[in-house]
Amino acid sequence: MASDTAGHLFFQRLQRVLTPVDEQAAQQYLNELQKRAEEENLVELKALLADEIATGFIGSVLDLSPYIRDYLLRFPEILAQLATTSPELILSDVFADIKQCGRGEGATENSLMAGLRRGKNKAHVLIALCDLAGLFNTATTTRWITDLAEMCLGAAVRFLLRDAAAKGKITLFDPEDPEKDCGWIVLAMGKFGACELNYSSDIDLIVLIDEQSPFIGDPYECVETFSRLARRLLRIMQERTVDGYVFRTDLRLRPDPGSTPLAIPFGFALHYYEGRGQNWERAAMIKARPVAGDIKAGNAFLQELSPYIWRKYLDYAAIADVHSIKRQIHAHKGHGHIAIHGHNVKLGRGGIREIEFFVQTQQLIAGGRFPQLRGSQTIAMLQTLAEFGWITLQARDDLTAQYSFLRDVEHRIQMVNDEQSHTLPEDDEGLARIAHLMGYSDVSAFTKNLLHCLKTVEKHYAVLFEKAAELGNDAGNLVFTGEDDDPGTIETLSKMGFQRPSDICRIIRGWHFGRYRATQSAEARERLTELTPALLQAFAETKQADDTLVRFDSFLQGLPAGIQLFSLLQTNPRLLNLLVLVMSVAPRMADIITRKPHVFDGLLDPAIFAEMPTLNYLETRLKAFLGSASIYEDILDRLRIFAAEHRFLIGIRLLTGAIDGVRAGKAFSDLAELMITRAMEAVAEEFGRRHGKIAGGKTTVLAMGKLGSRELTGSSDVDLILLYDHPEEVEYSDGEKPLHVSQYYMRMTQRLVAALSAPTAEGILYQVDLRLRPSGNKGPVATHVSSFDKYQRQEAWTWEHMALTRARPIAGDEELTLRVENIIRDVLSMPRDGAKIAEDVQKMRRLVEEEKPARHIWDFKLKTGGMMDLEFIAQYAVLTGQVTVKPSGMTTQAILHHMKLEFASADMREKLTEICQLYTNLSQTIRLCLGDDFNPEEFLPGMVELLCQVSQLPDLRVLEYQLNEYSADARAAFTQLV
Repeated sequence: MASDTAGHLFFQRLQRVLTPVDEQAAQQYLNELQKRAEEENLVELKALLADEIATGFIGSVLDLSPYIRDYLLRFPEILAQLATTSPELILSDVFADIKQCGRGEGATENSLMAGLRRGKNKAHVLIALCDLAGLFNTATTTRWITDLAEMCLGAAVRFLLRDAAAKGKITLFDPEDPEKDCGWIVLAMGKFGACELNYSSDIDLIVLIDEQSPFIGDPYECVETFSRLARRLLRIMQERTVDGYVFRTDLRLRPDPGSTPLAIPFGFALHYYEGRGQNWERAAMIKARPVAGDIKAGNAFLQELSPYIWRKYLDYAAIADVHSIKRQIHAHKGHGHIAIHGHNVKLGRGGIREIEFFVQTQQLIAGGRFPQLRGSQTIAMLQTLAEFGWITLQARDDLTAQYSFLRDVEHRIQMVNDEQSHTLPEDDEGLARIAHLMGYSDVSAFTKNLLHCLKTVEKHYAVLFEKAAELGNDAGNLVFTGEDDDPGTIETLSKMGFQRPSDICRIIRGWHFGRYRATQSAEARERLTELTPALLQAFAETKQADDTLVRFDSFLQGLPAGIQLFSLLQTNPRLLNLLVLVMSVAPRMADIITRKPHVFDGLLDPAIFAEMPTLNYLETRLKAFLGSASIYEDILDRLRIFAAEHRFLIGIRLLTGAIDGVRAGKAFSDLAELMITRAMEAVAEEFGRRHGKIAGGKTTVLAMGKLGSRELTGSSDVDLILLYDHPEEVEYSDGEKPLHVSQYYMRMTQRLVAALSAPTAEGILYQVDLRLRPSGNKGPVATHVSSFDKYQRQEAWTWEHMALTRARPIAGDEELTLRVENIIRDVLSMPRDGAKIAEDVQKMRRLVEEEKPARHIWDFKLKTGGMMDLEFIAQYAVLTGQVTVKPSGMTTQAILHHMKLEFASADMREKLTEICQLYTNLSQTIRLCLGDDFNPEEFLPGMVELLCQVSQLPDLRVLEYQLNEYSADARAAFTQLV
């Protein structure tokens, strides 16, 4: 790919003008770069920094990308090179150096790793600069990144092959070309296979062995030999060292990863795919490509696998596959609107995945008959699909343009900090950074173009599945009149997937006979009759058609009226899909809307998915909802209604992927904080009417546990402590029924607990737990702040200080809140005996394991290597001063991320953060769908698919294997650190 023309220098070829978000910061970084040029006497760079165009570009990059800035300030000579040499030639030289890594007499695995990392880092930054400057278009950028990965992987594989041969484990056909006929094959999957890697992509690999090759050594030992080499390959590629890492590497796409070795013989792999291969594996193989090792054998394997991937006939089985993959690859059509802040440009509505799936779906349908449709690259296949008439020219042009735009946005997100993220920032400053990296100086213009892009993709994607539905729909009779079952209708329902078609007929006849309030009017029954075919089709796609329809029937029984809802569902497929999703995946949420249909009203707001459920967002809506309510009971009832509706709406956002589990935890916590604050205000006012006020008295509510760390789930209790202060000379309140100060605040706390947890016609707000207060259940329910201070400093046990790491004042007097924050900070900063703290933490963990053993691997809180281990690591780190930030209000994941490097290595921090995020996402989803006391046997098929989508893993088997690995990693980290 490299160009031999070095006549045009980098900064004379700039095609894109970048502007910084912070001009002052950009200038400061330029000054630092100038200083580095002076220190190292980089003449070319000093001259370059006198050029206005060059400094404009460089200063903007330094301001906008901390990752690139850090590299350029450490290695400014790369800019000096760009002043005199074309980037293509520099990249070619870097690639040549990478190719030689691991060669030579003194080469070791450590020297190979160091060389690969240095080369990768330099090439990475060069490619980013060329992309930002407009010298490389999207396809060129992804190709260079792919070539870089392939070059690094090839060098590692050649080193390992030579090393294995030197140890007598294998024989090489040609030691100078160790990959030739070696029998060890590395297949690139996904974007690596398609030559479309993104800027911070991981690389998906499948490692195979041609067991018939004469050069692999003992056929019985080859699996162990090459699996060991594969394990070393993973270490070489992804272990973080002082030089960073090469590429994160994933081998989980291999057949049955939970029970197979890392390197798999051809015969086993072929037998697996042809006999047990699943839809997602068939789709994944479209992009498979041998990239290292025995390339010829790899191509032969894919040729033999071709009939499995490309089916000869276009039939309804293929359409069924399309729908199955649609469900498995985060493709719930119509669920939610598009947002910008926090939107996932890969997996979200209108994102990259929808374009890729748009292409792959039609390849699976038609590729068996048209070999031209078997390519792996998205843009090329859009062109070919249009040539063969499978898509319109408009669809080709739109999706080609939007694919490039979205990939560019994805690259900018990842260039900021070299993180494997696809999610736009939630804050305005972060979004502005992405816009400026894209070449926009006006964020609103970027937002407008991005919205247009996402909506265009969503439109084409929706049409695709409307078409698929038409192809696969073989509906017959759907007649529900009379007393007896219509034989044709029974046959149709059976074909659709209903297991008890006669029972389904009976239920639907009940709708049409007007037996429920919602179907009593003729107009309502007419609307429902028109809606029924769409309902049945939607229920049929859930894999639990009968149970889903029964839940919907219970929902209908509770509705006070039906015309408005049936009309909305008929004209708004998004709402219908959401309702069916809840009924099929989340029994707990289905029960909620069955008991309280009004919570569904919130879904009628078209902006519900475009707005993130932040504290400001909730405050604005609560203010409007409370209106002029002033009666105490009325306020509490409205708070209950509001909380129920917004817990449900946060849950829907989580269920549809609009937010992840971490964001849901923050949203549930923000909602609880708002409810507690408003309830406290109402209680104080009502209590004061009878008992008056304490002159100069102040209160604050201290959130503990998951509320304090902003990790609440949809079914969590809230842990609270009420603290108060008052002038020493004041002993009683000033009302008509005065109370002593201590009694006053105890009674007021009891009123607050009742306001939150007493059942009314509208349910309860939250169950309240006060056991974390000083002295626990033995102590008063309200605590004087001085007593709290003294207790925490002089009497509290280690476990109480651990709990204090999650404490956060959420409501009350500002001055007292500040004082409490200072107390917490001071207590957490007290010098401690690390060994004693570690001993106490270990004892507590053992005690919990003995008294509350985990029930199953999905018991994320209690299981060995579960959330409690991660929480204890984080709390121990805070108490022993091993974090770089103040923990107040921070999630466990955030604290793990900010542990000091001398306490936990960068690799360990990254791994623990990744484990915590997966646990959080899964536990939030499960608790939303089933509640706290669940059993894995209750998992519905639709819920299993949802969990796989949440974890971005293909099936439950792979997910459970990943959970077991993560549990072992978390427990190992707990043992090492604590």
